[in-house]
Amino acid sequence: MSKEMEQDSINPEAPETPETPTTDDTAASSMEMVGPDAPSVKTARFAALGDEPTSGEQSPMDLLLDVQLDLSVELGRTKVPVRDILHLGSGSIIELDAMCGEPVDVLANGKLIAKGEVVVVDDNFGVRITEIVKRPKDSSLQAA
Repeated sequence: MSKEMEQDSINPEAPETPETPTTDDTAASSMEMVGPDAPSVKTARFAALGDEPTSGEQSPMDLLLDVQLDLSVELGRTKVPVRDILHLGSGSIIELDAMCGEPVDVLANGKLIAKGEVVVVDDNFGVRITEIVKRPKDSSLQAA
């Protein structure tokens, strides 16, 4: 060992350096960029969301109120071989897995949102909602 190295190891005024870098040190050193291409990193600051908009302002939910959704009602399902599909014609009956009087599924953009019963209103079919389907908390905003 050289004299300088010996003095550094003996010198009590020399700052102690950890033998192994901590996780934070490793992450910081691996992400450090030096030079003109180094990105400028700033902490994002967001305004707090209020419960109610002040007079004349729109709430964030107002932006979504005019979004169109495809709403469909599913009476039932069945599996049919292609051979039987090719033989379908006017007057053919397709038997479904649902029983008469059983609740139907109401879907918005293919997602089950409610259950209901079929009703007739002025010669048109309709659905009376009987139950709103609750979604599990862990299924929030999954990709479609």
